[in-house]
Amino acid sequence: MANNNTAVMGKTKRSTDNMIEDAIAQQDNWLARRRSFTRRFLRARNSNNTTTVVENKPVQQPGTHDEDNNKSVLREYWFPILCALFVLFVAIWILFARTAPERIIVLNNVAKSVPVQTVAKGTVKEIPVPVDVPTFDIVRITPEGSIVVGGRWQPNKNISVIINNKVVATELTDENGEFVYAPKNKLQPGNYTLSLAGNKPNKKSDNKVFLYVSDADYRNSISLLMTPNGSKILQSPSVIQDSDLVVSKIDYLDTGRIVVTGNALPRLRVSLSLNDKYIGFARVSDYKNFGLGADVGELKPGAEYNLTVRLHDGEGKTIATVNHNFIMPEMTGDNDTFYTVRRGDCLWIIARNFLRRGVLFSMIAERNNIENPNLIFPKQLLQIPTK
Repeated sequence: MANNNTAVMGKTKRSTDNMIEDAIAQQDNWLARRRSFTRRFLRARNSNNTTTVVENKPVQQPGTHDEDNNKSVLREYWFPILCALFVLFVAIWILFARTAPERIIVLNNVAKSVPVQTVAKGTVKEIPVPVDVPTFDIVRITPEGSIVVGGRWQPNKNISVIINNKVVATELTDENGEFVYAPKNKLQPGNYTLSLAGNKPNKKSDNKVFLYVSDADYRNSISLLMTPNGSKILQSPSVIQDSDLVVSKIDYLDTGRIVVTGNALPRLRVSLSLNDKYIGFARVSDYKNFGLGADVGELKPGAEYNLTVRLHDGEGKTIATVNHNFIMPEMTGDNDTFYTVRRGDCLWIIARNFLRRGVLFSMIAERNNIENPNLIFPKQLLQIPTK
């Protein structure tokens, strides 16, 4: 084929035919090299196999090809086989290897993880959790009027049960550090404070339990665990008597403030609503007294109003409700407002209810010529300066 090169701007430009011929030549060289490589590979493979020819048919000699083939497979696939064996071993370990389970035990509102040690087939043994101070687990009042106290301390150590600052019993903890105190004698109706004291080392419980034993029915009784962060109810009353939630007095001051006093179960909470409008809540004292003052604005003396009083347990659940319909009294001013001191009262709380702020207790002390504001007496009549 003629060489059809043309000069363009002083340079030689290859024709399209020459470019196609060069590409075909390169492809032929690549195919030739590939055929040569394939022939060399087949000759090398055939040289490893020993065969004989019988009637123009190749016959393998026994054992030679299979052994060489197995060796060749192991040489070529040893790494995938090793990986498969490793994965199989891990799967078997996950399915059949057993780790020690954990059991969650709640002590003093704190969940602790306790490992369980396998002792024998079908049996487990709990490893006791050491405690730094004696703790309560349960305190209940039985239908017979006695109590059941359960708690924890160090294993095989003495622990004393203290009621109203008096040691009433000493128990020995078991190997898990647990103990139970269940006397047969009944507790007289009233308020009690329980605490614990461990021996060797001598440690007192951080928390205490408040007990209210009702004189009407054990189901009216209360058990409260008192902690630095608040109280938690251990046994709430299941039956409420009529005398367990009572409104005793309602004062309507010329400042537009209403003060409600009454009686309820000790250490619980009461909330009040006037004509279905929430006005506040108050805590009940150990002596079953409560008082609440709230600003309600101008009300009509002589008109009928409805006061709803609700009693709540430690979790805030309403356990009793009283609807008290009453005629709003006339406003009482500076010279007409009086308060009778009840057991457990203090001037600070009285001033907070009547005068909005407890720091104004000195005004009440001055009006009533009280030299020591920290010393007032039950049934003492106090005049309240409302202005």
